[in-house]
Amino acid sequence: MSAARRRRWQGIAAALLVGIAWPARAWQPTLDADTLTAEERAAAQHLIERTSQLLPPPMAEGLPSLRLSFRDDLPDAVHGRIRGQRIRLARHLLHDDDDGPAIDALLHELAHAYDRRTEISRDPRLLDLAGWQIRPRRFGLRSRNRTRDRSPDPYELRSPREFFAVNVEYFLRDPTYACRRPALFAFLAERLGTPHHAEPADCAPALPFVVPANDPALEALDPSRVYGIEYLFAEPTGAAMSRWGHSMLRLVLCAPDRPPGPDCRFDLQHHRVLSFRAFVDDVQISGWRGLTGRYPSRLFVLPLTQVIEEYTAIELRGLRSVPLRLSDEEISGLIQRAAQLHWGYDGRYTFLGNNCASETFKLLHDGVPRLAREPIAAIAPNALLRRLERAGIADPSPLQGEDAVRLGYRFPPADRHYAELFDIARAALALPARDVRAWLDLAPDKRAPWVTRGGLRASAALLVLEEAALRRAELRARDALKRRLAAHHGDPMRELLDDALALEGALARPAGLLDGVPGYGLPQTDERRHAITRAGTLREDWQTRSQRLRDLALDVLPPNQRNALNGTRRNLERLAAHLRTLAAQGEAR
Repeated sequence: MSAARRRRWQGIAAALLVGIAWPARAWQPTLDADTLTAEERAAAQHLIERTSQLLPPPMAEGLPSLRLSFRDDLPDAVHGRIRGQRIRLARHLLHDDDDGPAIDALLHELAHAYDRRTEISRDPRLLDLAGWQIRPRRFGLRSRNRTRDRSPDPYELRSPREFFAVNVEYFLRDPTYACRRPALFAFLAERLGTPHHAEPADCAPALPFVVPANDPALEALDPSRVYGIEYLFAEPTGAAMSRWGHSMLRLVLCAPDRPPGPDCRFDLQHHRVLSFRAFVDDVQISGWRGLTGRYPSRLFVLPLTQVIEEYTAIELRGLRSVPLRLSDEEISGLIQRAAQLHWGYDGRYTFLGNNCASETFKLLHDGVPRLAREPIAAIAPNALLRRLERAGIADPSPLQGEDAVRLGYRFPPADRHYAELFDIARAALALPARDVRAWLDLAPDKRAPWVTRGGLRASAALLVLEEAALRRAELRARDALKRRLAAHHGDPMRELLDDALALEGALARPAGLLDGVPGYGLPQTDERRHAITRAGTLREDWQTRSQRLRDLALDVLPPNQRNALNGTRRNLERLAAHLRTLAAQGEAR
């Protein structure tokens, strides 16, 4: 007999002989002891006592009368089963040095017994938190559970009943469960009673999110620093995938030195955006794959400034930021739910079903229980906004005021700003184009003669326009490179692009940063340190490969794409030098 096993049996014997003061038992099964040895009967009684100590009174009082037996005929991978009022556990559990698996198996079957009486596993709130989400416009039907990353046990995804039973094990046995799955802990504590953990867990501060643009990439977000949440709507375009707009949520996060209040609206560099997007991990976007759900759907956390640049300056789309009427408690719950999805959700994106609008609706539905009763389900971003406004959840009134732009409720597309800058430059230089779009469509060598002719104001305007031209040229070059490499498997450039996209994918799936690291749910302190280190390594590798790709790309681009990039960069260099000369001349005067 091993030393650990000897100590275990000595403890059992002492408890039985001395009559240790166990707490009064509200639950005691009938033990089928006829087939057990004396040693096994002692171990079984010890298991019952240990398990009874873990049961909160409401759960213990709600259990039916049960019979407990230990069998040799259960399948190898099965530790326990319940049939009617009889629980059968594997006999070998009584002979393990560690009684943890036996306790877990008994708790699991007791959870099933309790669930049969209470039907907690059918509670809509549990289904929301567990990941069996409502399908918009599908009459209350629920989707498959896609919150499979960072799971403590994949068996929980088999059904809501197994999810409940597995989570009861962790709820009653793991003090860190309250930190890792806080919303589920609160739900189970309300329904089962508070677990009897020896001491409360020391939870890592705030909620962790991966923001790839940041250094370090892992950011701890304190919900108490969020002044408000707004529905961020990117206005439609004529493109097939954006004709109904794009749904996002904006977190109005206060600067560290500012107490929460209306002035937090001006802390734009601290604001964050929750955006569900299809992660396209290949070199071309396939409409068929978008229709059939072949693209992963992930919850990205982005700086607001990056989102403004992406939509207003590159895509030339306006943004509307519509405040949502949420209490502080609801804001905290919504951000907590977002954190769980950020680390656990691996959905499938479809343009016509599970898209940005339906994903945003589900986040609101699951994160704010009050909204689950509101008729806001929609699969189009503009329709979701209308439903939120009709239900009185979204408040459009701030967008009607004269200060809507200054206060950050509206972000107009940059084409209006570009048009104004073009008018400034054209008035001074008589540029050979009728409007800003025609100017940007000119080849760089056609714009080149004008970049050093203007004064300070006109040249500054041309500099901004030339930067816009470079962004357009880079986007077109990237699309051209993807089309060129799409059918060239085995090409070193294609392999380099695939590697860069794979690294982007790793950064876009937060749970992947912790592959091989023990833990589940929201990562705690040690796991966060590992994620920060891993993200830094991946980003450095991605930057290296991306730079190599950019260096090689010029040689394989079509001549017109290559000339557009090189010519625009030369124009920018000449404009910058010209502005420095003008500024120096002004100082000399």
